[in-house]
Amino acid sequence: MNRIKEVLEAKGISQTELANRLGKTFNMVNLYASNKVQPPIPVLYQIADMLNVDVRDLLIPNKISR
Repeated sequence: MNRIKEVLEAKGISQTELANRLGKTFNMVNLYASNKVQPPIPVLYQIADMLNVDVRDLLIPNKISR
């Protein structure tokens, strides 16, 4: 699970703009943002770089700290 859609909204960047920067189709980025398809790790790093966030900020933790 990822938080790409949330981070895009927080940064004021559209899925279309991200798709253009990545060289991907809008449909593919929409699949990433809606968690229907998870981006490959290298693409996740590209997205993090483009959004100027740590790659971990794009992921939902699998364990909750106590």
